[in-house]
Amino acid sequence: MLQNRCDVHTHTLFSRHAYSTVREDVLAARDAGLELLGVTDHFSDMLFPSADLMHADLRDYQYLINTVVWPRVWEGVRLLHGVEADVRSLDGRLFGQDVALDRDITGGPMREATTLYDRVAMSCDYVIASVHYRGFASEATLAQATEMYLGALAQPKVLVLGHAGRAGIPFDVPEVVGEAARQHKLIEVNAHSLEARRREGRTWRSCRKIAETCAELGCQIVISSDAHICCDVGGVAPALEMLEEIHFPQELVATRSADAFLAAMGAAGLRTPEF
Repeated sequence: MLQNRCDVHTHTLFSRHAYSTVREDVLAARDAGLELLGVTDHFSDMLFPSADLMHADLRDYQYLINTVVWPRVWEGVRLLHGVEADVRSLDGRLFGQDVALDRDITGGPMREATTLYDRVAMSCDYVIASVHYRGFASEATLAQATEMYLGALAQPKVLVLGHAGRAGIPFDVPEVVGEAARQHKLIEVNAHSLEARRREGRTWRSCRKIAETCAELGCQIVISSDAHICCDVGGVAPALEMLEEIHFPQELVATRSADAFLAAMGAAGLRTPEF
C-alpha cells in the first residue's frame, strides 16, 4: 500500500472560499498522522473585486507575506508555507508578475520597486502553479497549452504543477512531465479532483494518464488533498486508489515522508527550512 505522510496543498479561510484556520489544519494534520503540512492559500485575482492582471493592492495579500511568524513545528507537525498561484497567460506567467509595487502595506515607499508576485514568493517555501481561469486558453492549440505549462514549470519558485488533470486544457503530457522530471519539479495528483468525479469521467482519465506518464518517465509526484476545510486535510483516498490501480512506484511519491519532500525541494533548487 502506498504511503503518504505529507499534505502540501491545503487552504485556510484566507482563501475566502475555505473555512478553517492554520491551527485547525495543523491539528487535523496531526490527527491524520501526517509528518508535514503545507498551507498554500490562493494567490489569484479571483479573490478581490478590485484585482486584475495589472492591478492589485498589496494590503489584500498581506497575510501571505507575514507567514514568517508561523512556527516551523506545530503540534509535532512540520509546517511549510506556500501559495497556489494562478497561471494566467499562455506563456506561463503567474498572477502578480505584471502587478508593479512601489508602496508597502502602510503606504510608504518600498526600498526597491518589485512585483506583487516577487514580494509574495519571497515569503514562500514553494509555489504551486495551477489553472483556474480557463478562458484565456480556450482557443489554445495543443502546442500553446504545452508551452503554457512549461513556462509555469520554469518559474524558479514553482515546485509543483497543480491539478493539471482537471483544468480541462489538453496538453502534451509526455513533454510536460518529461520536462518536470528534468527540472526536478513535481506533478500533483489531486484527490479533490478525483473524489467527486466518476471513474469513467474525463478528469479521472486525464489524471490517470498523467500519473502513468510520471511513472514511465520517472517524474516525482505529490499526493494532495487540496483541502478547503480542516476535516479534509490528509484525505487522499481517491488518489491512492487510482495510483495503486496502476502500481505507481512508492519511490516516486515525494510526499511519502517529510524527509522525501524536503529532499525534493532541495533537488529543485529551493531552500529547505530548518526545523
